Amino acid sequence: MAVRPIRILGEPGDDVLRLPGQEVECIDGSLQQLIDDMIETMRDAPGVGLAAPQVGIPLRLIVIGVPELPAFALVNPEVVRKSGRRWLDEGCLSIPGYRGDLFRSVKVTVKGLDRQGRPVRIRAADDLLAQALEHEIDHTNGLLYVDLLSGPEHLHRSDRDDDEAEIEAPDERAPESAAAGVPRRRGRAPLIYVARSRRQAPNAGARTRTPRPR
Repeated sequence: MAVRPIRILGEPGDDVLRLPGQEVECIDGSLQQLIDDMIETMRDAPGVGLAAPQVGIPLRLIVIGVPELPAFALVNPEVVRKSGRRWLDEGCLSIPGYRGDLFRSVKVTVKGLDRQGRPVRIRAADDLLAQALEHEIDHTNGLLYVDLLSGPEHLHRSDRDDDEAEIEAPDERAPESAAAGVPRRRGRAPLIYVARSRRQAPNAGARTRTPRPR
């Protein structure tokens, strides 16, 4: 495993942050190495998530490392359902020194493949996992959290020690002018449903396809 340089918005090489990621078509040894490196890079930063474009690789691949769960990867992740909204504080490893206040969904359902190529469906509700999933999948679509801010007044410099953390646990309240009465919410334990394929996982180098929505 190796720590890879993180692409920073406004610095050379940041164009990859604005490109939609390409679908992963082959899960092989090189992809496994990339996943290991991304997890190591995420932990070193530190953060709770990282997307392949952030290390200069334009692929639809993310890793998540929230306190409640072991670190895991999602290949070709896609948000298939979301509901509600909550007002959160958010940062990004590719935009160090700044944080923003924005709305994220309360509940999200995400599908993708695990690192063995097996179909996975994750349901998260009102917690850090839900926020991290939306944030990292945005990266694979060429979006950054600053694109979701309702105005420049909601972007602020961070003067805290953890100002480069990708995402942190939400606070209690949002400013009335921005949140229109929507409270910030504390997270609950994540709900995860893993839809294991009945087929054997493909061997390294075998081509895999993202499952169609049911």
